[in-house]
Amino acid sequence: MGADREGRGRRRPARVMAYAAGGVLVLAGCASMPDSGDLRGVESTPRQETQVRVFAVPPGEDAPPSEIMQGFLEALTSDDPHYKTARQYLTGEAAKTWRPEASATVLTDGPGAKPEPGGGGEDTGEISYVLTGTKVATVDAQQAYAPATGVYGRSVHLTQDDKRQWRIDALPQGVVMGESDFQRNYMSVSKYYFASNTEAAGSDAQPTAVADPVYVRRRVEPMTQMVSSLLHGPTRWLGPVVRSSFPTGTALAKDSGALTPDDRNRLTVPLNHKAAGIGTNRCEEMAAQILFTLRNLSPAVDEVELRAGGAELCSLTQGTADTVASRSAARHPDYLYFVDDKHRLVRIPAGNSSTKPDPAPGALGEGDTALRSVAVSRDEHTAAGVSLDGRSLYVGSLVSGGSLGEPVLRSRGPSEKDRLTTPSWDADDGLWVADRDPDRPRLLLFEEGKGDPVEVRMPHLDGRVQSVRVAADGVRISLVVEKGGKKTLLIGLIERDGKPGEKPAVRVVELRSATPELEEVTTMSWAGDSRLVVVGREHGGVEQMRYVQVDGSTPDVPAPAALTGVKEVTAAEDDQLPLVANSVDGIVRLPSGEQWQKVTEGTAPVYPG
Repeated sequence: MGADREGRGRRRPARVMAYAAGGVLVLAGCASMPDSGDLRGVESTPRQETQVRVFAVPPGEDAPPSEIMQGFLEALTSDDPHYKTARQYLTGEAAKTWRPEASATVLTDGPGAKPEPGGGGEDTGEISYVLTGTKVATVDAQQAYAPATGVYGRSVHLTQDDKRQWRIDALPQGVVMGESDFQRNYMSVSKYYFASNTEAAGSDAQPTAVADPVYVRRRVEPMTQMVSSLLHGPTRWLGPVVRSSFPTGTALAKDSGALTPDDRNRLTVPLNHKAAGIGTNRCEEMAAQILFTLRNLSPAVDEVELRAGGAELCSLTQGTADTVASRSAARHPDYLYFVDDKHRLVRIPAGNSSTKPDPAPGALGEGDTALRSVAVSRDEHTAAGVSLDGRSLYVGSLVSGGSLGEPVLRSRGPSEKDRLTTPSWDADDGLWVADRDPDRPRLLLFEEGKGDPVEVRMPHLDGRVQSVRVAADGVRISLVVEKGGKKTLLIGLIERDGKPGEKPAVRVVELRSATPELEEVTTMSWAGDSRLVVVGREHGGVEQMRYVQVDGSTPDVPAPAALTGVKEVTAAEDDQLPLVANSVDGIVRLPSGEQWQKVTEGTAPVYPG
């Protein structure tokens, strides 16, 4: 595009955009450049044009520095796989050393650029521009997203080459663009590893898959990008608690080309020699990692065949991947549980349109202990409940006729809000609960829901835990933490140390905010492998319900329908099941594509977990 232009005069660089509109290919130019004056910011492509493809335009002959800067910045937002056109705006040496894949800096709007004071001018043969903007996020070399704040300011230097053409000879590594261009260019996809702190590698037990979200370029061979990223290993944040079944050093075979499934949706993945000679079980775990990673990409992949050294290692289908490794989103709970108006544990079939609950079997549903919150183990064999005053934690089986016994924990908090939180079960039947006693705030873990609790260390926690939910993978935990009247959502990693048969030392580390823009988080729940649903409000704003990713980004899915007065919300890892909440109308649910519907009176709704 643009190569057919004739003449040697000045021209204004432009992005050329192509997108489908009613079946017709439409081409449009944008972002014209003034011949004089300061360089204005690069306008981001409107977010709604999700099918837009942007092709970069090479620099024009005898183009002034302002056009070179503008054209380069716009080339960064193009779908050019290797930024070949962007490199044409650089000197030969700068083109060799520039690493666009090193990072992506996301700004509220496109980067502004103006001549730097004392940075030379056109008559001197060199000139510097300063790029400015307000930071929203960064994506690092591992493709991991992190929210960011503050002012962005970096310098770019231009000089004239031997042919007196202006080119950039010094610039920051990585790319920079506005938020809407980032959303158009990049997409979030989860790659999968296995939990290393629950089931050790080589164990006979089925490994547990853990999602590791990263951002890849949407239209630049995403399937190849994802597999390559998977082979390079987990992101730094998740790395301490997961393992990969791929041998160290495994990569795509040289000259393997782009990965594309055949007409039977079978994907052949050629690997280098590091993968040669592995056993079938390990190979199938590797194939499962790829299938989980590519599950939501298009075109669909129904089967993966791994090859190394010209020989087939193994093959695995989507239908059998869940028999190789456990993935939380594949679990379908039998029931939704909540507390009725008599403060007893009740349940209705999950995903059912029923509005009449039945008492849960066992002492928490059939006994006379008044409850204010509950949690049910993921196998739905055991339940835990916190007494109405928040002081006592009970654990009982979901079997009719069972006795309850004494509380497994009592809080000494002076008031209800200073006592026990809603409990949460992990994937190994561990029961987690926080005691909000101001004199002794603690996060506690009951192994297998019984015995003396382990006090979980949180060396870098700044505040008091108000709510706790453990992810189905057992290695990540979400906490609502209060400090100075502000409640924020933090995501941490669960680390365990200890020998078999001994009580483990458990820590929550690497805490990071998933909702930095919210100053008040009311309630939250895991809602998928790497997603949560959160109710909260921004500073000076109104309460809202939204989805967030564990990395702090916003998933590209519609927000839940508005709901007033939400006190609690719960979601299943299986996204086919409706959200359920406790609001001013009692227990309500949100079927896919519909509005909130009243179920019945009650409080404290939970899916198992």
